[in-house]
Amino acid sequence: MGQWLERNIIEPGKLPLLIALTAFVLTFVITRIITRLIRAGKGPFGNVTAGSVHIHHVVPGVILTVIGGFGAVASGGHGSGPYLSAVLFGVGAGLVLDEFALILHLDDVYWSEAGRKSVEMVVLTAALVVLLLAGFAPFGVNDLSQQELQNRAGVLSGIAVNFGFALIALSKGKVRLAVFGVIVPVVAVIGSVRLARPGSPWAKRFYRHRYRARAKSLLRAYHHDRRWTRPARAVQDWLGGKAGRAPASGTPLGARGTARRGSGGEAPEA
Repeated sequence: MGQWLERNIIEPGKLPLLIALTAFVLTFVITRIITRLIRAGKGPFGNVTAGSVHIHHVVPGVILTVIGGFGAVASGGHGSGPYLSAVLFGVGAGLVLDEFALILHLDDVYWSEAGRKSVEMVVLTAALVVLLLAGFAPFGVNDLSQQELQNRAGVLSGIAVNFGFALIALSKGKVRLAVFGVIVPVVAVIGSVRLARPGSPWAKRFYRHRYRARAKSLLRAYHHDRRWTRPARAVQDWLGGKAGRAPASGTPLGARGTARRGSGGEAPEA
């Protein structure tokens, strides 16, 4: 294990990335544990407020991310600066992405169905960083030969082709395949040749008069969602907690209220 760490992480200079990933994952896990305890009314934790305004943990997350990012740039890769910056950046990113859905909707949707986007974003980010640690480079640059790497035109052509496949996959409504395809080109190729999802820009443009393709797309999407939606939600519930009743629509960003369940009531949301 020590030899593997030295050869694959330390020598290539990926230790700060590993530290940032570890801080990111631990921050998300600890944050979810604390928010679930607050939601259940257990433990010594509680919401942080400034007067009548609830301070979401995305606020210190943004501050730590900015400090960590600028600290990494200022350190120049020397001394202990990159490692400290990696910790700060990982913690900040964990806090920010844990409330990604709140930022996306500009509403307090942390425990609602829409709040599942935060868990999806955290898992997606962690998976992409793991791929980077494993040696994959964006746009498949790592797949080019040494001669191609020395040829600027070859590099740019490879990037353009891989990026094109990723864009096609994205236009077909296959967001995850498109994102992973940026790191692993073959994934983008698979996403670009498969049928588009119903309602995607590609389906609206090219399946308008192709009734068989449109029907096949609907049927395939139905079977896919029926097969995978329930297991995916089970994993999300295990990671981030079950979605509950959403706050009233229009809740200001930063004023998280107390939701009540019928006459029995519910603990304040975190």
